[in-house]
Amino acid sequence: MRFPFYIARRYLFARKSQNAINIISAISMLGVGVGAMALVVILSVFNGFDEVVKSLFNAFDPDVKITAVEGKTFVPDQRFEELKAVPGVLNVSEILEENALLKYDDRQHIATIKGADESFIKVTGIDSMIYEGDMVLKDKSRSYAVVGQGVAYSLQIGLNFVEPLFVYMPKRVGRINLANPDNAFKRKYIYPSGIFAIEQDFDSRYVIVPIDFMRDLLDYNNEVSSVEIKLDPGFPADEVEANIESLLGNDFLVQDRAEQNQVFYRVMKSEKYAIFLILTFILVIASFNIIGSLSMLIIDKKNDIRSLRNMGAGPRLISRIFLLEGWLISIVGSFIGIILGSLISWVQDRFELLKLGGSGNFVIDAYPVDLQAGDVLLVWITVLLIGFLAARYPVRQISKKYLTGIERGIAI
Repeated sequence: MRFPFYIARRYLFARKSQNAINIISAISMLGVGVGAMALVVILSVFNGFDEVVKSLFNAFDPDVKITAVEGKTFVPDQRFEELKAVPGVLNVSEILEENALLKYDDRQHIATIKGADESFIKVTGIDSMIYEGDMVLKDKSRSYAVVGQGVAYSLQIGLNFVEPLFVYMPKRVGRINLANPDNAFKRKYIYPSGIFAIEQDFDSRYVIVPIDFMRDLLDYNNEVSSVEIKLDPGFPADEVEANIESLLGNDFLVQDRAEQNQVFYRVMKSEKYAIFLILTFILVIASFNIIGSLSMLIIDKKNDIRSLRNMGAGPRLISRIFLLEGWLISIVGSFIGIILGSLISWVQDRFELLKLGGSGNFVIDAYPVDLQAGDVLLVWITVLLIGFLAARYPVRQISKKYLTGIERGIAI
């Protein structure tokens, strides 16, 4: 392997008799490098956006969410008391959710009312996403609501504690009098204490209130719609989740963050690899230059091929020289491209030079970047594979022709 590699390296960096071969080789190397650089940068940006969106979801979604397999609500039993003692479980919060009609002044909006107990702030990171006001659900005997920014915009809510927020919920029990439809709804009012801004879907849909307020509105006693759990980062999440499932049995559904947002995670991953395939296809087209470069090199080095054959080199050894020559173009080009792509990603991550348009409308100001070793390795393997296949074709076709001619004694 050393001898073919030595000759291939000399062919790659030495001047050829035809300057066009040097130019085409340089263009081939440049094309591979630009393709590899683009792959590294684009995948890093996708990782960055993925982490940003996940962090937004993590501010609202718990590490683990427990719901009933059947029915909308359930009453926590002794198992949920034992749940708090499971190793790796830090905090447990009881949740009661239901859709309701909101009215503020003369404006109306339909939203999901999420009743939460005092442990809710410890389970999620929503207190870090307060846009205006404070994350206060209860102050002594008074209840407060924390509303999403989208809900606040639709209702034009202000935090002046002058106008209350009215919540209308259909009565669960009793008859409906068609002559007076208002009797079909139970109404309570609450004052907003804060506005959170996480993500458009959450902001335009959720209002958080104390769970006691929600139970009174729905005429419940101890019912909950879910139980949300904060895990200790020092424990393996999979093992803790398995222990919770073992404790609760088959009556309850235990979901981690990925399972709570399966569609979102699937779409993000699909988009990332769709872009990867598109850029890989462009890289395949750029690698066609390797075919042209090797073809011209084999023609240019036909006298060297004859000399090597006369010195005892077999067709396999000579083919390996030109195969390594083509592969070296991909190796050098991919190395340069990966280094440049990594450098660009690091500079963007460190200095945030490329800003997002519409400053102030996003939770971040610059394009996020997250360079991952797995993506770099994937890009490198992909480029080398494409380069190998691109080099194999001309070596098999053209070198075979010249080697056959030499063996037969035909002048070439």
